[in-house]
Amino acid sequence: MNRPLPLGLSQDDQRRLGEVEALAGRGAVPELVQRLSDPSWAVRRGVVDALARLGDPAVEPLCAALAGDRGDEALLAAAVDALAASRGEVDGPVGRLAEHADPHVVADAAQILGRRRSGKAVPILTRLAAHADDNVAVAALEALGRIGGTAAVDALLSTVAGGNFFRTFPALEVLGRSGDPRAIAPLARLLDSTFYAPEAARALGHTGLAAAVPPLAAQLHRGPEALVRAAAVALADLHDAQRRQYGSGQGAEKALRSAALPQLAASRLAQSVPGATPDEQRALARVLGWLGSPEASATLLGLLEVAPEPAAEGLRSVGHDADRQLGEAVRLGDSARRKLLLPLLVGRAHALEHALLCLDDPAPEVRAAAAEVLSSLREPAAVPVLFAHLGDPDLGAARAVVGAVESIASAETEQLALAAARSPDPRVRHAALGVVAYFGFSGGLQVMEEALAAGDERLRDAALAGLPYLDEPRAQELLLAAAEHPSPRTRASAMRALGQTAGAPAALAALRRGVGDPDPWVAYYACQALGKQRDEAAAGQLVAAARHPSGQVRVAAVEALAHLASEAAGAALRAAASSSDQDIRRAALQGLGASRAPGALPTLLAAAGAGDRATRVVALTALADRDEPEVLPVLAQAAADRDEEVRAAAVARLAEWRNAGGTHVLIGLLGNPAARERALEALSLPTPGRIAGLLSALEVADGELPPLLVSALARMDRPDARAAIVSAVELGGPATRAAAVEAVGALDLADGREALARAAERDPDPGVRRLAAAALAR
Repeated sequence: MNRPLPLGLSQDDQRRLGEVEALAGRGAVPELVQRLSDPSWAVRRGVVDALARLGDPAVEPLCAALAGDRGDEALLAAAVDALAASRGEVDGPVGRLAEHADPHVVADAAQILGRRRSGKAVPILTRLAAHADDNVAVAALEALGRIGGTAAVDALLSTVAGGNFFRTFPALEVLGRSGDPRAIAPLARLLDSTFYAPEAARALGHTGLAAAVPPLAAQLHRGPEALVRAAAVALADLHDAQRRQYGSGQGAEKALRSAALPQLAASRLAQSVPGATPDEQRALARVLGWLGSPEASATLLGLLEVAPEPAAEGLRSVGHDADRQLGEAVRLGDSARRKLLLPLLVGRAHALEHALLCLDDPAPEVRAAAAEVLSSLREPAAVPVLFAHLGDPDLGAARAVVGAVESIASAETEQLALAAARSPDPRVRHAALGVVAYFGFSGGLQVMEEALAAGDERLRDAALAGLPYLDEPRAQELLLAAAEHPSPRTRASAMRALGQTAGAPAALAALRRGVGDPDPWVAYYACQALGKQRDEAAAGQLVAAARHPSGQVRVAAVEALAHLASEAAGAALRAAASSSDQDIRRAALQGLGASRAPGALPTLLAAAGAGDRATRVVALTALADRDEPEVLPVLAQAAADRDEEVRAAAVARLAEWRNAGGTHVLIGLLGNPAARERALEALSLPTPGRIAGLLSALEVADGELPPLLVSALARMDRPDARAAIVSAVELGGPATRAAAVEAVGALDLADGREALARAAERDPDPGVRRLAAAALAR
């Protein structure tokens, strides 16, 4: 099969890539191996891809290239890439390279085995981790880290215990990322080492385990400033890891509060800020916020002068004890300080006067933030002041003010809104008309009619948009009159507004006339409105409008047809789904999906395999709520599509699948690093049968899978999902039970302590028993 050539290459590169494909088609392995030294990176990548696809026939020649003349670094790197990606049986030949006399060859072999995540290679790599050559040992350690598993961790622990300076550093990094509980004790011991302490702290943070919190917290009391900063960064990393894993970092926060001495820790953290990098400052402030003590709050408020952004981030975690101090900091602060702190006042007591004061701040983003705080407080006393700022010159701030007015129940709102709707300031008047329409005030008809007669098109638009929400016969009369207005803009606004009405015969007749309006935007909104009104009598006009000269009208007509049930509408949609106009085609596919029209499924399934990305995405989205058996294989295939947006659309649809098939496909995607996080998010949606499907998978899961399945349950944040995690403490193999034990401890599930106690006493696996005992002790 001829593969498409990359764009943007020189003609000579494209020619050579064409030759590579021809050689691959003939299986000409020796010639392809020679071309691994091509001067063009793009051509070398093409050769690597070709050799990887050829599989077994290319393995031995590639190994020979690595073991031969090693003078060409580009060729060697390309050969390693090809073997790492090969579809052939690589472990045996590359394992033999691990016996080679040249340590450079052995290091390449270790790298290849690690990149292939070859579990069968662990014994070889374990032996190489003790190789006389440091480069070989480091390559083997990194490979073991990629593969994971008990044997790999044993080798890493042995290396750390050996004390070889050059090997311990990479072993620490890999050991931390293993997430294995056995790593905690040796890493904690290294916190007392002059050489290894910062790296050991970093590795403890990377474990993501709550058991790593106490040794890190101890450094906040007694470590030198550099180590305090390293411990804070590690605690922040650990918190982030737990939040990714379980949807919450509360377990890490609780463990920190239990292990730390708040007053001393807050003092040491504050002393460490001045010499810290921005990332370290952020971590120090976050840890202060999690301590949550009065000492920590006072320290964070003091740090606003030194490190305002990190301090504000830390204050997000502080409880309501700091409300008054936060309010005072806002009152006295400049615009930059207020911008940082106002979001922290959302929903907090004592915030009203400070937020009202900030409505006069010179910075529009501060005024908008102040309005959002007032919206959260729902305090009627704020309403008159908000109306005084209805005409804010900044559009974003004005919208925030209107939103705050609309969120607060106040007896004064109607009177203030009607008065503002007659303001001489057009901005105030326009905003007030929106408020009148939002609440549907009975006295609003007169101010709307006055705005229609004002001669200002922007005011007319606002009035027309509000008329459908007034329960007055006169409101529809005004809309019908506007539908005949000389101004195309006003007619378009009237068409859009008529789509929001109850669909009286006169309104529908006006909309049908609007489809034939000479102005395309009037026709566009008329088509949209007829679709919303589900006017079956307009089917013929909409079918005709699907051939309108203006593209936006054609698209609106096709979208409107999706709301109609007639056979003529369905036939028009199916015909449009084959249109050469891609916008029309995609609108039709969306319409077929929304309408669930008979006979639409084959069209949608075919479009899910279309040549262009956008059509595939639209087709997959249109398959929402379609649970026919033939849909699932199409979604599974699309979830492995070469395009990320297509994969995302397929996974989003699988997330909603309402039987075990969707869960099964998503679990299969967890093995693909490129799709793992998206699949995990999808599995975290508690659709019917999802929890049962995850528990069934946990019964037989091993390796890296159990922590991911438990993570999906934890992220649901539901009582039944948490109960499932507790039940998994006594379910399946050791990997499943260990993952469940860690989750019960991290989430601090009170109803799981009995299960932890039983596991600590009776679990057949000593590692699970140790984990359960440690979780109980926290």
